[in-house]
Amino acid sequence: MRSTNSSNAPASPSSRAASAAAITGNNLSCGGNRGTEKDARRTRTKRFYDAALKPLGYRCLSEGEGSLGYGKDAVTLWISSTDRPVPADLKLGLHFCFVAPTPRSIEAFHAAALSNGGRDNGTPGLRADYSPDYYAAFVIDPDGYRLEAHCSRSAA
Repeated sequence: MRSTNSSNAPASPSSRAASAAAITGNNLSCGGNRGTEKDARRTRTKRFYDAALKPLGYRCLSEGEGSLGYGKDAVTLWISSTDRPVPADLKLGLHFCFVAPTPRSIEAFHAAALSNGGRDNGTPGLRADYSPDYYAAFVIDPDGYRLEAHCSRSAA
């Protein structure tokens, strides 16, 4: 366990910087089932991401039959339906990191994620082992992918 979060969190500040930089232009692929199950998965995914990302200033900017695009002013995260998704694997270290405007927005992100089918992977709090001012929360989305929201503790 890292500070008060899960052992599934990245191990070093250098990996944190690499992960944080990775959010621009990412594509998350979810299972591509057929018919009613596919529609239910898409509805669940959209409900989760709409709620979890809203406190961070993100919204669904693009919605197609097989994809959802989230961002602030432009899409920075694509969620796509596919027949061969990248398997969610808590041991790989893969996660999607979002810069949050304030610690309060991180707390709202975490609460919204848990209220909409996500699982806790690290409660909101200071992560002094990353940096003295690093405030973050970690969740796992309904498909098993890990998300993080972070900011400087002194953010307004």
